[in-house]
Amino acid sequence: MDAKVKQSVLRMIPYGLYVLTAKGKDDAVAAATVNWVTQASFAPPLVAVGVKTDSHAHAAIKDSKAFALNVLGKDQGKMAFTFFKPATREGQTISGEPFRWGTTGAPILERTPAAIECRLVDSVERGDHSIFVGEVVEVSQTKAPEGRADDATLWLKDLGPRTWGRASSTAAEDSPDNSRGGRTSLR
Repeated sequence: MDAKVKQSVLRMIPYGLYVLTAKGKDDAVAAATVNWVTQASFAPPLVAVGVKTDSHAHAAIKDSKAFALNVLGKDQGKMAFTFFKPATREGQTISGEPFRWGTTGAPILERTPAAIECRLVDSVERGDHSIFVGEVVEVSQTKAPEGRADDATLWLKDLGPRTWGRASSTAAEDSPDNSRGGRTSLR
């Protein structure tokens, strides 16, 4: 397979951007910008997300059996970039963003237009990312979208043409001591 053609073809898959959050041990938090997300079922409502296996988010989800997807709005490119880097928790903020604890225990960012709380129901662990399947147990919306709901979501392409070329575009993965940043590929 031609590597350049493979890269080009896979980049044709459109991606929305989300901040994945999970509660770790001792109230530590995991937070990372992710883009491999899809709804997988209507009944029960399921979503699937790809998470880098060596990330703090991966470990936190496996431990807590829950996660949240905080939907980034069109005007939140800066927040997407914030969570490309290792996240830090100070009180009720993660990397400067206020949060509240959701019903699953996962942090919910208060400035995103919507959040999806999930209970982990399955996982596929292959390659450098695992696919976590979560049953949607709660949703919240801070601002109703105007027009189509998916038009309100920040898309990877909205971050500009240089985003693809970043060296692995690191995603934030948090630890209380900030000693290990995780990565989620934005390829």
